Amino acid sequence: MDPKRLSSSSQQQVMLRKKRTKREWRPLEDRSCTDLPWFLLFTVFCVGMGSICGFTIVTGGAARLVFGYDSYGNTCGQRNEPIEGVRLTGLDHTDRKFVFFLDPCNIDIVQRKIKSVALCVSLCPAKELKTYEDLKRFAMVNGSELCSYELAAHKYPGLPERIDKCPKLPVPPSKPLPVFNRCTPVDVSCYAKFAEAVVTFVGDSSVLHRLIAGVAASKEIIIGLCVLALALSMILMVIIRYISAVLVWILTSLVVLGSLAGTGVLWWLYIDHRLYGNDTSPKLPKEAKEEMKAELSADSGQALLVYAVSASVFTIILLLLMLFMRKRVALTIALFHVAGKVFIHLPLLTLQPFVTFLALLLFWIYWILVLLFLGTSGNPEQNEETGLTEFRLTGPLQYLTWYHAVGLVWISEFILACQQMTVAGAVVTYYFTRDKNRLPVTPILSSVLRLVRYHLGTVAKGSFIITLVKIPRLILMYIHNQLKGRENVCARLLLKMCICCLWCLEKCLNYLNQNAYAATAINSTSFCTSARDAFVILVENALRVATINAIGDFVLFLAKILIMTSTAFAGVLLLNYQRDYTEWLLPLIIVCLFSFLVAHCFLSIFEIVVDVLFLCFAIDTKYNDGTPGKEFFMDKALMEFVESSRRLGRAAERGRSRVKEAVSEGAEMKPMAPGTSSA
Repeated sequence: MDPKRLSSSSQQQVMLRKKRTKREWRPLEDRSCTDLPWFLLFTVFCVGMGSICGFTIVTGGAARLVFGYDSYGNTCGQRNEPIEGVRLTGLDHTDRKFVFFLDPCNIDIVQRKIKSVALCVSLCPAKELKTYEDLKRFAMVNGSELCSYELAAHKYPGLPERIDKCPKLPVPPSKPLPVFNRCTPVDVSCYAKFAEAVVTFVGDSSVLHRLIAGVAASKEIIIGLCVLALALSMILMVIIRYISAVLVWILTSLVVLGSLAGTGVLWWLYIDHRLYGNDTSPKLPKEAKEEMKAELSADSGQALLVYAVSASVFTIILLLLMLFMRKRVALTIALFHVAGKVFIHLPLLTLQPFVTFLALLLFWIYWILVLLFLGTSGNPEQNEETGLTEFRLTGPLQYLTWYHAVGLVWISEFILACQQMTVAGAVVTYYFTRDKNRLPVTPILSSVLRLVRYHLGTVAKGSFIITLVKIPRLILMYIHNQLKGRENVCARLLLKMCICCLWCLEKCLNYLNQNAYAATAINSTSFCTSARDAFVILVENALRVATINAIGDFVLFLAKILIMTSTAFAGVLLLNYQRDYTEWLLPLIIVCLFSFLVAHCFLSIFEIVVDVLFLCFAIDTKYNDGTPGKEFFMDKALMEFVESSRRLGRAAERGRSRVKEAVSEGAEMKPMAPGTSSA
């Protein structure tokens, strides 16, 4: 082979390697599709989810849910085909569009359904019907028969079957539900039993009524406080960079001072106990009292000593950690500062929680509707206990519900992963653009377009891995709840351990997935490659990761508590005019829960931004050193942190070199042996 050709080919390989190294860990414009087989698999799965919906519509399950059906399998508002083996089927209910329950208050709390006989009627009774004569008059005047189909309306008062096949008297006034066409009692007092089962902490119905009245009277205040929590969350995301340093150092100081104070108090109690003791023994004979006092004193002293020593060890470890991680605390502050700048340059990031919540809400509504459709699909079967006709999925069709349940988890995780990938793509674009004035007009929309065009397969794969861990955990939680009070202690402990381990694994995978999405946004590599690269970077910076997650997460938790308490305080001031303080409880609980949820949604975006910034920073410091041709991409605040770290490193190096020089000089200046001096 020609050596020149071999030399030129090797040079080309070196150039390609250099080019690939130079473009590594950079947001690329000429991207490629990643994890295409997983995108195709997810597409097929979604088609299957849609097919389930189509099946329920074709087989009549959707129509039965929307239009309603009676206890004999007839769908209201349409002509029906007869069902073999079931009486009173195949009726024409074109004029009977509403479902009426003979005893709407007969609710099965365990099975969560009404056990009453249901009929299709032409009109819901708007007034109370107290006697069978009233039932007869209502049927003759309005043409709406409220008793079973085989009973003639004009014979209602005299028929012996009227007790079982006519509605329970008195018939409460009702009105049809919009869309679903069910006659619902206007007075919901008959659902008191169900309400008591749900609201088990309320023993007195008057308390429940006052709480509900308090919510109704304060609905405008509740809405206003929810808007206030929303505004506070958005404001805090921007200003947290100005107060992060104060929060972090105050938190660190409080933790250190608290541990020192706790340790000091325990040692003081131990010394005080040894010197003076405590005479708390009951009145007993002198000898028994002396013996009991000695035993109690020894036990108490030993316990206090164990507590004091444990607290001392904890405090020493904590102080050493603070000493060694103080520089990494400065990195956390710098990342918070840069994250605040990111939200100023990318204001559309604040809309991500709204978009994600809307997508999840729409999907969950669709999922619940299809689940209800499945509940009214399948083959008609007669219940042996009640004699009523029910529709159930049998054979292979019963697995459609399980498929639908897996879809709930996978698609929900997919939507959340799309949010993480979108935020990561926008933050990566911000970080690796040196001139911030040359950022795209809408980095968020650019990130969404890149996600849809190239990386849906990566998101599908990452969300599927989380699904594989979450579904077994949910199954174990369901088994644990079903067996509560019936399993032995060992089985209960084993189940809890498995649930806890799966929860921890899920949290770790979530964190790794988030960093893998950021690596994909930078490198345009597949999920496994990105996860491996991100894992290597995280392991190389393990102490920094631990510091950022520990301190950063706690600061963000304090920020959530700050928003919740501020909103609750404003609620107390606004609700002060209501002198019945029991009416404050439910509105304040609603406001606190909503404000914490809103703060969590917004600050979780802030947390994602901080994590992606740290990954970009770690990559930047690994592959660049600030020399010409390897300039840093990082922000000024992070640059100051790097320069400060370098100065400290150089100072430490000079100190070590001086120590070495002093040691070497001392070794050279050895004393002369006696008798060797010249005369």
